[in-house]
Amino acid sequence: MNAYRNFFSKITEINARYGKSRIEMSGAVRFSLMALRVYLIALVALMIYKFVQIAVQG
Repeated sequence: MNAYRNFFSKITEINARYGKSRIEMSGAVRFSLMALRVYLIALVALMIYKFVQIAVQG
């Protein structure tokens, strides 16, 4: 149990250290990254939907 706690505390520490970006991003870069996130989420959602459709039919 202590190993899990240490693992998650280390992850929390890393996230806190790198949570804020050190470089400046333009609006176009921010928009592009957001569009990529939306695109990837949509692809994962479509894959899950297709998997459920195949599982229900089979």
